[in-house]
Amino acid sequence: MSDDLHVVFGAGALGHAIAEQALARGHRVRVVSRSGRGAVPKGAEVGRADVTDAAAALEAARGAAVIHFSAAPPYTEWLEHYDAMQQSVVSAAARVGARLVTAENVYPYGRVTGPMTEDTPFAPCSRKGELRARLNTALLDAHRAGTVKVALARGPDYYGPRAGVTTNYGDQVFGRALAGKAANVFGDLDARHTFIYVDDFARGMVLVGERDDAMGRTWHMPCAPALTQRQMVGLVFKALGRPPKVQAMPSLVLTVLAWFSPIMRELREMEYQWRMDYDFRHDQFDRTFGGDPTPHVQGVERTLTWFRTAAATS
Repeated sequence: MSDDLHVVFGAGALGHAIAEQALARGHRVRVVSRSGRGAVPKGAEVGRADVTDAAAALEAARGAAVIHFSAAPPYTEWLEHYDAMQQSVVSAAARVGARLVTAENVYPYGRVTGPMTEDTPFAPCSRKGELRARLNTALLDAHRAGTVKVALARGPDYYGPRAGVTTNYGDQVFGRALAGKAANVFGDLDARHTFIYVDDFARGMVLVGERDDAMGRTWHMPCAPALTQRQMVGLVFKALGRPPKVQAMPSLVLTVLAWFSPIMRELREMEYQWRMDYDFRHDQFDRTFGGDPTPHVQGVERTLTWFRTAAATS
């Protein structure tokens, strides 16, 4: 499509997928990580920067037409570091004149009754939700002030290749299922939940980043319809040709573990998302860019293929 440079801050599963999608659309790509040593898609440049360092972020962003911000601090360190990371990336985008597309989640919405849309009001019920609501508001305020051109790309829980320990449906579901073990999940197995295949999240971010008229707004990324956790885990085991095995951690156990484990304490705070019906809609994106998200049957098969290959080469 063009040889505009897309700079991706974050080399995890989503960052890698963004790079692949941008390359497939003819863009030049630079993937920036703290170490600068992670695997990147063939054809992408490698950049190195601590994103909390504004000067380093600016240097890594040189020449960018679009910046994708998918990096995140460790889950237990959001309150300490997310502000600085966002400020550095916003400053870099403003200095180089790049459009900025940020990867966002649904935490600012809090407990929602009914479908989630771009018009759902912020009503966070967690510390991380309050943080993300404040950061989201700051981004849109910066756009309205003319500081930077920015769009928020919001998605539900993602799964897919490379999404291992950092996602609820990574090692604990796909990895354990491949190993012949029961999948581990949180919450209510029969509450409806929306999942997004990571390539759909990434494709949506690239499409938004290509258009100047998409800036200044929140976009819900395209994803397959909501289903229950029981159904999602069932698709994983069906693809393996095995009867489903799944165990949901009781809230009481999670609460006790949270007394001793920082990561369990963070997960306990967000458990409500796995107990409510979580129905994420993306009609605005479909009308503007077209829909056609990956069906979960295909997404699950592709994810299992990656986990199988990763296990064979580890």
